[in-house]
Amino acid sequence: MSLIVSGISLPLEAEDGEIIAAAQKKLGIRSAQTAGGHIYKRSLDLRKGGLKAVYSVELELDRPLAERLARRDPAGVRLRAEAQLPRPTGTAKPRHRPVIVGFGPAGLFAAYVLAVNGYRPLVLERGSALEDRDKKVADFFAGGSLDKDTSVQFGEGGAGAYSDGKLTCRINDPRSELVSKVLLEHGAPEDVFRTAKPHVGTDLLKGIVVSMRKKIIALGGDVRFNTRVADVRIRDGRLCGMDTTAGEIPCDTAVLAIGHSARDLFTLLHHRGVALEPKAFSAGVRVEHLQEDIDRMLYGKYAGHPKLPKGEYALSHHLADGHTCYSFCMCPGGEVVAAASEEGGVVTNGMSYHARAGRNANAAICVSVSPADFGEGDPLAGFRFQRKLEQAAYMSGGGDFKAPLQLFGDFMVGRAGTEPGRVQPTYSRGTALHDLHQV
Repeated sequence: MSLIVSGISLPLEAEDGEIIAAAQKKLGIRSAQTAGGHIYKRSLDLRKGGLKAVYSVELELDRPLAERLARRDPAGVRLRAEAQLPRPTGTAKPRHRPVIVGFGPAGLFAAYVLAVNGYRPLVLERGSALEDRDKKVADFFAGGSLDKDTSVQFGEGGAGAYSDGKLTCRINDPRSELVSKVLLEHGAPEDVFRTAKPHVGTDLLKGIVVSMRKKIIALGGDVRFNTRVADVRIRDGRLCGMDTTAGEIPCDTAVLAIGHSARDLFTLLHHRGVALEPKAFSAGVRVEHLQEDIDRMLYGKYAGHPKLPKGEYALSHHLADGHTCYSFCMCPGGEVVAAASEEGGVVTNGMSYHARAGRNANAAICVSVSPADFGEGDPLAGFRFQRKLEQAAYMSGGGDFKAPLQLFGDFMVGRAGTEPGRVQPTYSRGTALHDLHQV
């Protein structure tokens, strides 16, 4: 049985054997009593001007011993709960194979679980497979035209295929480790299980997504790219089929894993009487800094240490009116990418490769918005709110998907015109100086 021993503080240079021995000493057991062990998580402690690593270690022990130790020290020791892929519990045989609409993170894992359980899911993805998607996205980044069905938002892997590839979650649920385990089986680096803030990187993530797709197909599933849902067929209040750009598909069970950018499909569902509710979301800007500045502010005199990860931050501020301003999707050593899904609108996202070797860091700085801000009563009002911002950003950038740009100091005084100095923008479509208060 696995036991997690937490709170082991040692110098950053400590070797694995030394760390495991410290865990055994903390428990008061001999190395012969363990069947094996490895580092489970590592985080950093830079308090009081020092630098230490804080480890959690996983040890394999006999069940009676593991349970006794966990009862003795519940604060620093816990039994590891192993999550399993969901298993079917029903007895009725479906008339048709289940359909998954969308092949981003949610659709990918829905199809994977169904395929493992023998349901042979059919996946419909409006965009291209990654082999072709990469070429179209690279062309758009270089100044080419926007393909509205294959972009940073649409295509195999969803928007997550062109993001930082962070595997973090604020909930304590064994299924979070299950996600990491599946990704590890399909090519993720070992450190997705070793660090407090695991990171894959968009370069590695693409290969993982393709590997998972091949496993789904090998298990009897089917993935149809460049296939968009044009209409849904409803009879007696129940789904009975879908009209797609590749023809009609009989269907009585569908998972709509369509993300937030499939505005046309949400509008169609609304007009077909499907119940929709508006939800709160966040809107904001991408801010870029020099990575060396973030490293120096975080690590101080230890900045540049070869065993330290690239520095990153998280911040939040609760406003008096009930809104919250916070950082999101911080990308150390990353770049800002063009993530538009419609003509005439500018959208930005952040992306890092596994090495996080870029000169700049970037993060989204967002503020929460709710139906009370953009229009209650209409579930599609949030789309109009988003479009208004995206189109204003497009006009402020001068068109051709250029992004409006402003230094933070200039934003604070309402001045548009200072050129960037040390921090050169990474957004490849180009930028134009503009006062973002007008956006």
